Amino acid sequence: MTAIEEKFPEVQSLRAALEEQDYITSPGLTTALFCALRLNQPLLLEGEPGVGKTEAAKALARILGTPLLRLQCYEGIAVSEAVYEWNYPKQLLAIKLAESERRHLESYDLFSEEYLIERPLLKALRQKGSLPTVLLVDEIDRADDEFEAFLLEMLGESTISIPELGTISAQIPPAIILTSNRTRDLHDALKRRCIYHWIDYPSIDKVVEILRRKVPEANTSLLTQAANAVNKVRGLQNLQKPPGMAETIDWVRALILLGVDSVEQLSPEIAFGSLVKYREDLELTQATWNEQVET
Repeated sequence: MTAIEEKFPEVQSLRAALEEQDYITSPGLTTALFCALRLNQPLLLEGEPGVGKTEAAKALARILGTPLLRLQCYEGIAVSEAVYEWNYPKQLLAIKLAESERRHLESYDLFSEEYLIERPLLKALRQKGSLPTVLLVDEIDRADDEFEAFLLEMLGESTISIPELGTISAQIPPAIILTSNRTRDLHDALKRRCIYHWIDYPSIDKVVEILRRKVPEANTSLLTQAANAVNKVRGLQNLQKPPGMAETIDWVRALILLGVDSVEQLSPEIAFGSLVKYREDLELTQATWNEQVET
């Protein structure tokens, strides 16, 4: 029996461990995480920004007690930033030193472990231990097609090929979580290698439970009112960016700071900068606030 099998013999044990870390999951997400761990498959999490995709990876690293290696994707990201690069200043210094000592250097002298700089993907493969390192490839939809294609070898085989060193394979495959806000469609080849789960906005009851853990100083009445209010704000037409859990938590903290005991007391001119982040959304929320928060 492997260490991961001993630690999480069934889905419920994983869910309990996540909740101990104040990460409230759904049965679907817990099952997807469990299968990804036990089957050594990457997990692709999609959903609107702010629904807890990145937090899932952070919570998983905490319960495993292993490092979280995060690669933030963006358009034009290069292999040198994601996998490895060579320490060119150090190589140049070695060349000059060899010249001064009249020594001959071969290419393998310069392209060796001594001059290798590891980036997140390579670090994840080379971590040692009985439990997997968590590799978070965040917002993969922001990367370009070429980088997405480059990932296929690692996602399918937990290996990376470095021309100068050969193929590097993981002793313990990392737990890989990819997140996407679905700004573009990902290729089928990548999806085939992953377990897939869509994270939706949590229910009002779940929002209250998350807020209770994240903002314990708030009373239940305020948390319930805030959860209902945010749900109604998300339902406004023409909203550019519906508030996620991160914004909801920040908003409740702002309400407590301002001494607000009830959202019905809240003036629409204040405190919404924690909840919505576009001018148009702010104006829309303020204009409809009194009507929207009525229960």
